[in-house]
Amino acid sequence: MIPITEYAGKDVAVYGLGRSGLSAAKALKAGGARVHAWDDNEEMRARAEAAGIALSDINKRDWQTFAALVLSPGIPYKFPQPHRLVRMAEMTGVPVIGDMELFARAVQALPERARPKIVAITGTNGKSTTTALIGHILKQAGRDARVGGNIGTGVLDLAALHSNAIYVLEMSSYQLDLVKSLRCDVAVFMNLSPDHLDRHGGMDGYQAAKMRIFQNQTDKDVAVIGFDDVYSQSIAIGLSARGPQKVVQISSTYTLGKGISAVDGRLYDNQSGKAEFVGKLDECPALVGRHNYQNAAAAYAACRALGLDPATIMAGLKSFPGLAHRMEAVGEIDGIRFINDSKATNAQAAEQALRSFRNIYWIAGGVPKAEGIAPLASLFPNVIKAYLIGQAEDVFAATLNGKVPAQVCGALERAVDAAFRDAKAAGEPGAVILLSPACASQDQFKDYEHRGDIFRSLVQDRLPASLKVTA
Repeated sequence: MIPITEYAGKDVAVYGLGRSGLSAAKALKAGGARVHAWDDNEEMRARAEAAGIALSDINKRDWQTFAALVLSPGIPYKFPQPHRLVRMAEMTGVPVIGDMELFARAVQALPERARPKIVAITGTNGKSTTTALIGHILKQAGRDARVGGNIGTGVLDLAALHSNAIYVLEMSSYQLDLVKSLRCDVAVFMNLSPDHLDRHGGMDGYQAAKMRIFQNQTDKDVAVIGFDDVYSQSIAIGLSARGPQKVVQISSTYTLGKGISAVDGRLYDNQSGKAEFVGKLDECPALVGRHNYQNAAAAYAACRALGLDPATIMAGLKSFPGLAHRMEAVGEIDGIRFINDSKATNAQAAEQALRSFRNIYWIAGGVPKAEGIAPLASLFPNVIKAYLIGQAEDVFAATLNGKVPAQVCGALERAVDAAFRDAKAAGEPGAVILLSPACASQDQFKDYEHRGDIFRSLVQDRLPASLKVTA
């Protein structure tokens, strides 16, 4: 844990007691603050009490006494409209911050010689894999890498600050909205496409939130920016012209005149203006597909910025085991592979999986995003049949009508049963049953991880005993 001492002896409100809110409450308490923690959800309140956090209904408190409101990133901050407690904080002049800002201030308070390195990763897609990949490479190289943030462990639950540590942090747009002081030694911006627009008031607000990852960088720092979409290209060009930091462009589509390229699975370092071959990404079993080539290029650029040599980085790329719920192979029965891509919560994420396989029996659906699955039409020929679940099943069926055979299944278990039955009956080599929902999960599951875990268990139930994965 990272104790937060800035508010020692002061009253601090914490609203939203999910992973980040609970870790913030613990860290503030450890640092001597008087924590007033609350969540409207009774189950979350009970979990906080079990973790030793005293509850205090901040709806009924005198807000003039609070030094800050620590807001869970899942709570609306500005759009579609500020939460009532955000409005209360603004009316009483109470600063609204998040767990990442608490972390940033703790780092900022250290003398320069004691400051750890910070690598932060954001983007619409690929940030979780890239975060895990950077952490893996650094650990394999013997570095003290601590991975968390929007992935795995909350930032304040990571091991205490130390000058030799490297904090590798995935950052969502919601978290970045609440950050003011964070300075990243390496800021990685993967890509940008429309997502979460209701929470940011449109594309301009979404892009502005993401760009906060660069806001405190100096000429000693590095920005790694994808060059494979028009938004990111504009950001890379603009920051190169106006920003103090060094900008390293990365691409899995273009052979860059200067930067890191991973075209057709061949990784080149051209930062010096002379292309140097690094290695073949088809020798990295967990990094299949063009989207993973971009992830590899980003991780390579970040690790080079931290002083690792190309051979060490390539060894880490080869040994990376992959990320759960992201094109995760969870079993094979009678030559039919089962792929868990539950983390694909929008069309852009699902595109990567649909592009990587053929003979796909596609399980999709959940809480639909605004764009639906229409942007995936060019990849429909890769799909043998679709099996639709959740709130999106009818609208997805309409999109697929006349293009891909589709079956409305309602629940995930029925979709797995139907897909497996059809794939076995077809008997075609290379069949893949792919859960890549292109939707959020909260209509039927707690989150995408829960959805993926259920899919994995359904596959495990069908495996022969000799092939079952045991804990």
